[in-house]
Amino acid sequence: MTDLHLWLLIAVIALVTAGLRFLPFAVFRGEGRTPRLIDKLGRLLPYAVMGMLVVYCLKDVEVIRVGGFLPELIACLVVGGLYVWKRNTLISIVVGTVCYMLLVQLVF
Repeated sequence: MTDLHLWLLIAVIALVTAGLRFLPFAVFRGEGRTPRLIDKLGRLLPYAVMGMLVVYCLKDVEVIRVGGFLPELIACLVVGGLYVWKRNTLISIVVGTVCYMLLVQLVF
């Protein structure tokens, strides 16, 4: 890859990224209120994304042996319990991940 090709690639990536960042301002300028569809998507998409992440993370769990599903089950319960208790997604995910890694590395 030549230097010119590399610089052109970086320029295209920068322009596309900037265009995507400025596109909502160009589309919705002048209107005082956000369209209902965008409001609805803003409310529903975070839950849909989290649901897809849970399914993706648990798709390869082996339920035949205890060591295959118990660390995931305990970590999921930790994440859910912490979220219900603290109402902080970041803390519950970080602590659940640490809990899972400790269980996998030290216990199972």
